Amino acid sequence: MAEIQLGATAWRVNNIYCVARNFVAHAKEMGSAMTEEPMVFIKPNSAVVQPGAALVLPSWSNEVHHELELVVLIGQGGAQIAKADALAHIAGYGLGLDLTARDVQALAKKNGQPWTLAKGFDGAAVLTDFVAADGIDPTQQQFTLTIDGELRQSADTRLMAFDVATLIAWISSKFTLQPGDLIYTGTPDGVGPIRSGQTLNLAWPNQLEQSFTVA
Repeated sequence: MAEIQLGATAWRVNNIYCVARNFVAHAKEMGSAMTEEPMVFIKPNSAVVQPGAALVLPSWSNEVHHELELVVLIGQGGAQIAKADALAHIAGYGLGLDLTARDVQALAKKNGQPWTLAKGFDGAAVLTDFVAADGIDPTQQQFTLTIDGELRQSADTRLMAFDVATLIAWISSKFTLQPGDLIYTGTPDGVGPIRSGQTLNLAWPNQLEQSFTVA
């Protein structure tokens, strides 16, 4: 099972909650409507890829897309967490890629089937290292994804439909959060395919920057 090292503490990755359609522009580019409540799906923790490992694309998909996201590491679990208390439950933040087999997802949507295969395959949950949550306001962060030096996605958390505190409150009202849980908080517009040989660079100014190569 994957671990996240944050200072002297190693957190074993537990549940992975992912938020869909949390940026209006991304919902529009996907032809999807915004929802009144967060739309959440789950990835298995076996999907995690961490720094130093290559991104391996599944042989059964011809169109795997990148989705850049701010990722929250839960340090203190709980159920029915109040929004006002939510940020105190966060141990750290990182960046991630919610890799999506878009062709498989499109077929699943057409047939009214779950997205599990398209979103949960081995390697579909890419993670950078994490930084401690202390002093970070998750509503005021910007970060980017470049591929082979070309800017592909630029995120500004001020544009989220549901901010991080709201997401924690909502998710914990449906599922009991546990230490080591991750929340992928949604992607901005600009998603697109990745190909073998490309280098993806995830950058969060003054916090972290890491690159991954597609095998």
